[in-house]
Amino acid sequence: MLAIVCLAQFMVVLDVSIVNVALPAIQHDLRFSATGLQWVVTTYALTFGGLLLLGGRLADLFGRRRIFLVGLALFTGASLLGGFAGNQATLIAARSLQGVGAAVLSPATLTILTVTFTDQRSRARALGIWSAVAAGGGAAGALFGGILTQELSWRWILFVNVPIGVALFVVARLALTESRAEGPRRRVDVAGALTVTAGLLVLVYAIVRTDTVSWTAPSTLAVLAVAAALLGAFVWIEARVASHPLVPLRLFRSRAVTGANLVMFSFGVGMFAMWFFLSLYLQQVLGYDPVLTGLSFLPQTAAIAVGATVSGRLAPRLGPRNVLVAGAVIAAGGLFWLSFASASDTYWTGACGGGILATLGMGLAFTPTALLATSGVRHEEAGLASGLLNSSRQIGASVGLAALSTVAATRIAADLRHLPAGEAARKVAMTAGYTQAFLIASVVALVAALLALVIPARPPALEDAAGHAPVAVLAD
Repeated sequence: MLAIVCLAQFMVVLDVSIVNVALPAIQHDLRFSATGLQWVVTTYALTFGGLLLLGGRLADLFGRRRIFLVGLALFTGASLLGGFAGNQATLIAARSLQGVGAAVLSPATLTILTVTFTDQRSRARALGIWSAVAAGGGAAGALFGGILTQELSWRWILFVNVPIGVALFVVARLALTESRAEGPRRRVDVAGALTVTAGLLVLVYAIVRTDTVSWTAPSTLAVLAVAAALLGAFVWIEARVASHPLVPLRLFRSRAVTGANLVMFSFGVGMFAMWFFLSLYLQQVLGYDPVLTGLSFLPQTAAIAVGATVSGRLAPRLGPRNVLVAGAVIAAGGLFWLSFASASDTYWTGACGGGILATLGMGLAFTPTALLATSGVRHEEAGLASGLLNSSRQIGASVGLAALSTVAATRIAADLRHLPAGEAARKVAMTAGYTQAFLIASVVALVAALLALVIPARPPALEDAAGHAPVAVLAD
């Protein structure tokens, strides 16, 4: 059972990072524009984050084994569709379906694990293994993505999920036993999940199209109005309509919960933007091949792991808020360092130091953010608070990447109009766009440090059962 759920979670996390290295190849093959390329990342993150809480509820209501198999089948089928994609629309649709499958599959893996291992010591060991394997998925994604893209094709970053998914489906049907949540059956808040996901998708679309249509254009204002209406409908549903809301708004009465989610939203902006633009910078400006790009990301992955480990020891001594603020400031410093990269730099002078510093800061901040997000919540809502924090990160990644991609593309286009034609000028213009995105991301990270001050210095103590929730947040 442990091997099955760990491998499933490995696939989900792998697909977040494996795509980044393949982005230039995807852009060239399917002729994505500079702003259009971010949809390959954004649609996965948005559907994953928007439907994550719904996926957890479905597992409790309809059975963890059944929902696990449904999510695995959907994720595997979407991977196959994406691998065969012959145009942009098909790939984006496949990535969206992958996100839906991940949103169903990921909560089921954690729930199956926690209800199977009931002894506190065995559960802690199982969660440790689950977290380590999931973290390994993030590290392996960059390297595997580079090898598959260079030696075979970018399509194999999606095809690789198919044989694993099929084998896992067969074994899971034989090995897993069914379980459901005890107590009365609660209604599923489908309307809430759909309105928030649709509203965010429309909002991202509105942001992305501003590279060709101004913010004040009637069409842009109309799209923004639709997004506002959908998100407003979500709040109304959660507050007035849903008998069992997907996101009980009472959670946000806690300054710790509200502040932690705002901070994680901001980190989502900076973290995803860093991986996205660094991958483009390394390959399109410095001329790295996909394998070398994947290897270049390994020190940053290690820095996240080191930061998360160290912060777990520092938070009880120094206070989680203090460690969180320090991590946010360090991350902002790393992103600011990256904003000075130039087209004539090497990896060591332009990308390495800033990337390691930024990821170290993010790693330092993740553990205290997770602790604070679950502090003071009721025993039965600890999992909900953790899932909400994951959603905040994915949503921040989607909205932030859309905005920063538009900023970068606008800067690149403006610079190309004033620079002489040629490959050297193109690299200079691209670097200017990417570094501007890094600069804005560093400001967002500093804002995260300020937002952390909303959180009480001494938040309510964690309930005993909520102590495992941060593990789920970090691993995902």
